[in-house]
Amino acid sequence: MKTVVIKGQKRETVGKKEAKKLRSQEIIPAVLYGGEEVIHFAIPFKELRSLVYTPNVYLIDIDIAGEIYHTIMQDIQWHPVDEQVMHVDFFKIEADKPIKIEVPVAVTGHARGIQDGGKLKINLRRLKVKALYKDLPDSISVDVTELGIGQSIKVSEIESGDLELLDTKSNVVVAVNVTRLAKAVDEEESEEAEGEEAEGEGTEAGANSEE
Repeated sequence: MKTVVIKGQKRETVGKKEAKKLRSQEIIPAVLYGGEEVIHFAIPFKELRSLVYTPNVYLIDIDIAGEIYHTIMQDIQWHPVDEQVMHVDFFKIEADKPIKIEVPVAVTGHARGIQDGGKLKINLRRLKVKALYKDLPDSISVDVTELGIGQSIKVSEIESGDLELLDTKSNVVVAVNVTRLAKAVDEEESEEAEGEEAEGEGTEAGANSEE
């Protein structure tokens, strides 16, 4: 998994008044958990922009007064009305301790069911995993090439390697659903087949009567 580096500044004072002052300067209050002590710091929003407006997930190295902390972003608090980041929680990670994180799903291939009129539906765009951070991929690949109409791929069917998948095994990740067009074509083909079968039976009955 890719790592980005951001710079933060340790906060000497905390509280709503101080936090409001920081936000007015486009600086976001943040907290780092997981270490021996909780660290309160602040980050310029420009440092966070590429992290909060992306479907990708990154490991984050935070530089606070020259000390580097290996982290993941744990939670983002947004303003209830304005599209403004109010607060961010980070969690410190250790090389020898597994972490829980959501990893994006990358769908590959062209499902054969789409050629028959089906529609591909992605139910889970991220999967919850547990692993050492050195084993975390940028995404989890799901090949849909062999999926026909009405078929799906569940969590239990995904090759995870060194990852422990935490989502319910029976959850459907991606599926090819029946569309109205595909259903109509199927019904039309069924009616034609029934008609041909009935015609064949009629012809056979006529031949028998002549005998």
